[in-house]
Amino acid sequence: MLAAESDIAMKRIEKDELYENLSQFLKTKGIEFKEGGYTKGIHAGCSFLAEAINLSQRGLERARQQFDKGLDQIDKGLDQMRQVIHEKTAPKPPPHPGAARSQAAKAGNPRTKAARRRPSKRKRKPSVRRGKRKTV
Repeated sequence: MLAAESDIAMKRIEKDELYENLSQFLKTKGIEFKEGGYTKGIHAGCSFLAEAINLSQRGLERARQQFDKGLDQIDKGLDQMRQVIHEKTAPKPPPHPGAARSQAAKAGNPRTKAARRRPSKRKRKPSVRRGKRKTV
């Protein structure tokens, strides 16, 4: 498992630690470092590698922190969007039957007054059909 996946910070590698571990490993295989030009080059390479690993770990940690901040902001934005969608699409509560009539009567709604009127007793005239008459 990678350190980034398990959220465990890697320990800093000391400057000479890689060189010492490499020399110990090679000793177990029958190769021993002796002082000379090639050992100084290997030592410098190991120091450079240790510093590069430490810097990359710091960079990854910063990137992870920035990423986490970005995720927090995205989560907040999504929560706000969900809330707005919920408010716009949520079903309206049913009005109370008595409250709707009393509000309409107070407002003077002409439709409710018309509903209270009695139908007129006047007869309507029959409608006149216009158009061609049939001839027999």
